[in-house]
Amino acid sequence: MRHRFLHLDPELLRGLQTLEELKRLFQQLLLATGGDAEEAMQWMRALQAHGRISDEVDLDAFFAQLEREGVVQPGADGAPQLTGSGERHLRRSAFDELFGNLVRGGAGGHPVAAAGEGVERLPETRPYTFGDDVHLIDPLRSVHNALRRTQGSLELREEDLEVHETEHLTSCASVLAIDISHSMVLYGEDRITPARKVALALAELVQTRFAKDDLEVILFGDEAQRVPLDRLPYIDAGPYHTNTREALQMARNLLSRKHQPNKQILLITDGKPSAIRKQGQLYKNPYGLDLEIVNRTLDEADQCRRQRIVITTFMLATDPMLTDFVEKLTRTNRGRAFFASPYNLGEFLLADYINNRRRHLR
Repeated sequence: MRHRFLHLDPELLRGLQTLEELKRLFQQLLLATGGDAEEAMQWMRALQAHGRISDEVDLDAFFAQLEREGVVQPGADGAPQLTGSGERHLRRSAFDELFGNLVRGGAGGHPVAAAGEGVERLPETRPYTFGDDVHLIDPLRSVHNALRRTQGSLELREEDLEVHETEHLTSCASVLAIDISHSMVLYGEDRITPARKVALALAELVQTRFAKDDLEVILFGDEAQRVPLDRLPYIDAGPYHTNTREALQMARNLLSRKHQPNKQILLITDGKPSAIRKQGQLYKNPYGLDLEIVNRTLDEADQCRRQRIVITTFMLATDPMLTDFVEKLTRTNRGRAFFASPYNLGEFLLADYINNRRRHLR
């Protein structure tokens, strides 16, 4: 059973005039319906019936245009469905909405706390020391130091030299673990659509800007499951508990096979862990913080720490039991945690993904 709590930009609805604006609305509805093209089209017809889309707009012609462009096509049952091109359009739309201020293209880099020369020159400078690369010398600051020392005579000495600070940039392997338990669509607040949008946008970000990075996506409810990137538009929540332990275990196993030096888990959840797997059976307790469930989940977080895998948790709720668990998880893993509402989740995740562990190197 599906639960939909849609918020559509009223300015977009008032200004629907062009084909591009209709496409933007269609993309928003695709995100909200879990990639269901037929349902998105039904929503557009309903909006027109309620006067939110002008009667002058020919929706049949618009839907035919989407088919000609290869965004949708008839499925085996004749119903419209997204094509591979349509899925790419949806990823790009999510990316543009959340990360549109980034420049596309180019190999990605992530700073790491490691000795050695960086590949990116920073504006900050420091005094030159023997062994520094002469290409990093800042000529303007060095000359200025000499003029100030000699009161106007250009007599350059080693003590006048300044060099640019640098950062060491490297690639990163990430696992995005998304909670798909029932609470993600309960109580009148849709949390799964923002999580779906972030997954799509992050996939597009990695593929277009951070080409050397590796991204895996895991969904976790009663159990954890790995999903390919082309299935991200169809992520949906279900009548599940929250098996955070299995999600961390699967993420750790995936990352152990990656060659990138930086490894991290990005955990999106709105509830405390309420299930684990015991002797092949699902053990669940949705009431309070079950110590066995919590402790086995924290054991997995500690294993991640031992393998130098950082867990960053994005909490979509402020439930005291969730907050208590996340504090313990963060201390155990020595990771990070953020409270992010469904409306600013993308901003928090982007800032953490790009600025993770920046460090100046000498």
